[in-house]
Amino acid sequence: MNPGGLVAITGADGFAGRVASAHFRVTGRKFRGLVRALSADTVARPDMMPVGDLTSIPDDALANALQDVQTVVHLAGRAHVMKETAADPGATFRAINVAATERLARAAAAAGVAHFVFASSVKVNGESTPQAGAFRESDPPDPRDDYAVSKWDAECALADVARETGMPVTVLRLPLLYGPWAKGNVARLTETISRGVPLPLGSIDNRRSLLGAGNFVSALDALLDRPVPAPRTVATYFVADATPVSTPELVRAIAAALGVLPRLIPIPASFLRLACSLAGKADAGHRLTDSLVVDTEAFRAAFGWRPPRAMAEELADMVRAQGHMASAPL
Repeated sequence: MNPGGLVAITGADGFAGRVASAHFRVTGRKFRGLVRALSADTVARPDMMPVGDLTSIPDDALANALQDVQTVVHLAGRAHVMKETAADPGATFRAINVAATERLARAAAAAGVAHFVFASSVKVNGESTPQAGAFRESDPPDPRDDYAVSKWDAECALADVARETGMPVTVLRLPLLYGPWAKGNVARLTETISRGVPLPLGSIDNRRSLLGAGNFVSALDALLDRPVPAPRTVATYFVADATPVSTPELVRAIAAALGVLPRLIPIPASFLRLACSLAGKADAGHRLTDSLVVDTEAFRAAFGWRPPRAMAEELADMVRAQGHMASAPL
């Protein structure tokens, strides 16, 4: 099967989708960006197709969106929510991340799509690793919240689709993704550092795997440039930057990209976790202080891949883009 076949990207107007679309446009890879609705940024883009909500799109419209597609890269989904508003979060995560994913995959197989790539999460394996440890693909899943459970259930549903239809599936379990157009925790942390707010993170001694946008699209290229996997194949990989960093190291790196001095106050990690717990934000305290590292050797060996970009490069791009995220080109 030709590695240069048409790629459909779901969630093409989200953070990861914007990064992939912009990259494919520059490199000349043929792609079709599937978005819920056209916006001011996408309306003039002939490679963007509005498809509505993937949970309710009519079957014929979904089939049309997948026409002539060789590979689906499924990036759309409901991400981890900091301030939950859904009446039943578990059901909402399941409808979007599991049911819609399975429906899309079965429609893709029926349309003759040769390969389905799914962006999952390191959280499928758990929330933390020992200081000197790292998650590997052979480790048992241990999802701890509704988001992680929905990602694991989606992986299981896709394995059923692969077995029943023959369409191979590749799962990429990703850590925190950062780079131009990043939102959420990364954007908030960058804004906080830029305003010179003191951060009580100076005594944290942890290691966290992260994934820069440039390394993410490089990994996609490595995957898409290889022949399509054998029928019924289900492969799972971790992808991350070359070197994990501590929380203070990340703060210093963002500050360097911003051209400001980091204001790190040395507060014991145990006290910080206690303070977060008393404030009803125990999960945030653990994300700041715990280690979460993945072993990417399986992906590197399978695809001959090495992360091409250093964190400093990615953060410099992120800072340059931050002031005009809303109008950045898709």
